Amino acid sequence: MAQPLADELIALLEPLAGQHGLELVVVDVVGGTRHQTVRVYLDREGDIDIDTIAASNAWISEALDSVNRLKGPYTLEVSSPGIDRALRTREHFERFLGSGVVVHTRVPIDGRSRFTGVLCALDGNDVVLRVDEREYRVPFDAIERARLKADFGGVGEGSKDTR
Repeated sequence: MAQPLADELIALLEPLAGQHGLELVVVDVVGGTRHQTVRVYLDREGDIDIDTIAASNAWISEALDSVNRLKGPYTLEVSSPGIDRALRTREHFERFLGSGVVVHTRVPIDGRSRFTGVLCALDGNDVVLRVDEREYRVPFDAIERARLKADFGGVGEGSKDTR
């Protein structure tokens, strides 16, 4: 079975990002075979600025030129991971222990494949989540995708300012 294109691009770009003092958070590839969009999300300790993102376009574009599966036209978008950053590696999960997350699994676990709760721990090969006062153990390999859940402190949730 062919390796998904996003995984191929992560394998290519991750060491290059490290050489530039950056962390490759995730790569998304969207669109059809006629025109794809490659989204590369970068970060670094202390946050990333727009100048670093702009400068990264050059080395990312050069690296992508070597990828046979991208020979047709494509759009490259380079960005910071944003407030709802993706969690892809064990290190990402460790760094954000105690944070709100949304986790989607490849197969249902205890009857569900979407978990919105708090990232409590990593225990062996399991990610431990607290959802609605219940603890779930999700095998790391069963996670399809995961993101931080933005917390706006009630803003936009129908609460009225009663000042």
